[in-house]
Formats: sequence, structure tokens, C-alpha cells
Amino acid sequence: REVGIINVQFYRVQFHGMISREEADRLLSVAEGSYLIRESQRQPGTYTLALRFGSQTRNFRLYYDGKHFVGEKRFESIHDLVTDGLITLYIETKAAEYIAKMTINPIYEHVGYTTLNREPAHKKHMPSLRDEHDGKESTGEDEVAEKRLTSLVRRATLKENEHIPKYEKVHNFKVHTFRGPHWCEYCANFMWGLIAQGVKCADCGLNVHKQCSKMVPNDCKPDLKHVKKVYSCDLTTLVKAHFTKRPMVVDMCIREIESRGLNSEGLYRVSGFSDLIEDVKMAFDRDGEKADISVNMYEDINIITGALKLYFRDLPIPLITYDAYPKFIESAKTTDPDEQLEILHEALKLLPPAHCETLRYLMAHLKRVTLHEKENLMSAENLGIVFGPTLMRAPELDAMAALNDIRYQRLVVEMLIKNEDILF
Repeated sequence: REVGIINVQFYRVQFHGMISREEADRLLSVAEGSYLIRESQRQPGTYTLALRFGSQTRNFRLYYDGKHFVGEKRFESIHDLVTDGLITLYIETKAAEYIAKMTINPIYEHVGYTTLNREPAHKKHMPSLRDEHDGKESTGEDEVAEKRLTSLVRRATLKENEHIPKYEKVHNFKVHTFRGPHWCEYCANFMWGLIAQGVKCADCGLNVHKQCSKMVPNDCKPDLKHVKKVYSCDLTTLVKAHFTKRPMVVDMCIREIESRGLNSEGLYRVSGFSDLIEDVKMAFDRDGEKADISVNMYEDINIITGALKLYFRDLPIPLITYDAYPKFIESAKTTDPDEQLEILHEALKLLPPAHCETLRYLMAHLKRVTLHEKENLMSAENLGIVFGPTLMRAPELDAMAALNDIRYQRLVVEMLIKNEDILF
């Protein structure tokens, strides 16, 4: 009886008790779009939404967790769920061929999203020196100067490209509810439904149909108005949003450490005060590259090393990614030194470019730390113990397997430091 009361509370007059499919079909045959909720005869305690569409009754397993749902979308009322469902069924049934064509000839390059693809102002080409002097063409000397300038610009552009590589990045699509009419920025067609009509990239703001999201190229250009954090932000997303080669946290912390901390005993092993490390994290999140981590703010260099380690620990995808992890572990389990380097070299190829570049820069720094081992007492082995679990996380959830991998993680970092000049 109590269950019955709950059903009435959740489903109200739509609930028709424990009736068969045949009975539901008979009741709903009176009109298209009619619906009811029934309790399953085969599985008491489970509920089905029976909906009349296309002259037949369709049955959907119904769930409730504070909101009603049969799939991904959740609704405040059964009426909204049915309304959205009827719209979707109608579109899929009546416009299936049209939907299939939507992704064939997209106007992706011609819609609003292309504004996000514009090069930043500092990378635009310099204007040509070729202009008119008192209404006359420039002289031969001017043309020579122009050619020389063009050559310099080309070389400068190459250097700039080396400085800020064009890392490829997939879009970070999330299901999104759009307020008011909205059109897909991939195919330019209407995004139908009451809620969760499509997906939105959390990093660049691109709005597309869910089916169109599978067709969009990996050309996400993160925008700082969407990317508001430094810590806990995907590494490639961060560097693309800030137009940098590596995360500014890594560059700034390493510069600070090398300027005043290479001789500090127990560098990276000694912990700084956690509340001050948290302060550095908040400074980067708030101010980005303008964060002040100088000796005037943080005299203890262990605060800066702690902030750098925390950055790597907070990455949603570790510096040595889950995809590349098994290959790196395989290299540590290999006993032949030449084979170890071969496998490590192959493992590095599995890393996304931004991850590989950041790892290269970090290993070059740690190699310089070992050159001061007499003062700081930090060998490659000691740094491997510190950075192994910091840079690598086992993809498996099995705690024992992850525990067994710790010694191999240490060996991986140790090998990367010792062979930094060969591997990178």
C-alpha cells in the first residue's frame, strides 16, 4: 500500500497499476501521443512508460531519482518527458534521411565557430612595407628591402611556430540545455527538444548536435572565458588557452627553483607548508602567469617545489597518460638496458605532444638537479621515488596492482632522468 502511495505521488493520474502490455495498448489506442505508466507484471517494483506513437504502443523502462528519465535526459515531470520524447520520435521517424544528410555537407567552416579559430593578435602577419610614396610605386631598393623583410618575417614566424606549437585537441563536449531556439554550429540545423538538445564544448563553447559532435575535427581552441582554472585543468587545454608551449606553472616554478634552490638539501623530497602551497595554487588559478612566486612572497623553496608537484598530481590526465602508462611500465620491467631505451622511446611517442614537451622540459630540469647532488643529496634514484607516483597513475582501479607498480614508476622516472639527452 505504501509503494502504491509513492507511485501516485511520483506519477499521479498517469499511474494505472499493474496491467499487461495488451491492456495498456487497448487503453492507449484511442489517440496518438497518449501515454500511461504501469507496474511490470514480470518484475514487480519496476515501472514502464507506455506511449502511443505511429499507431503503435511503445514501452520504455522508467526510472526516478528525484527526476524522471528513460535515457540520459532527466525531467521534472512525466509530461515534459513525454513531450520531449514525442518530439524526438517524430524527428527521428519523419526526418531520418534529412538527419543523415546533416553531417555530409556541414557548414562548419562558415558559421560562428570560425571566430574561435582566428590566430591571436600577436601572431598575425606584419604589414608589408610596400606602399605608395606620393602616388608612385616603391623603388627597386624598396623591393630589395621588402624581400629582406619577408625573409626575416618568415624566419621569425618559424621561430614563433617552434615556440608555440599547434597542439591538436579534442573538444570537451558536455550535454547541455539551451535556453530558447538554438542552431548547431556544425551543420547549422535546428537543435530540437525541450532540454539537453545538444552538447557544448566546455573549453571553447562550440554548440553542436550530439550526432554532429562525432564528426567535428580535433581543433578545439580553448577560450580563457571557459577555462578558468590552472590547477586541475587538462594540460593541453591549458597550454592552448594561454598560447604557451608548456603550462606556465611548470616554467615559472622551474625558473624559480633553478635561480635559488638547486643547492637546497632534500630538494623535492622535503615538504613545504601545505597551506602556503595551497596559496601558490590559488595564485596561479587567480592570476595565471602574473602570479608572484618570488623569494619576497615565498622564501622557502620547498613551497615552490610542493606547488609544482601538486600541479602534476592534480592533472585530470597524468603527465604520463593512462594510454601510455603500460608501455612505460613495460620498459621498467625489461632488464636489458638497450631494450629499455627502445621501449621508452616508443612509449614517449604515445604521449600527446603537449605532455611529451612538458615531460622533456621537466626531465632536463631534474637532470640539472642531479648535477648538484653533492649539495642537495638528490640523485636520479631519489627523484624517481618522489616523481614516480606524481607523474604516473595506474589506469586500473585495483589497489594492489597500483601498489605493485610503484617501484616500476620510480624506475621509469629514474631512467628518463639519466637518459634525458638520448631520449629527448
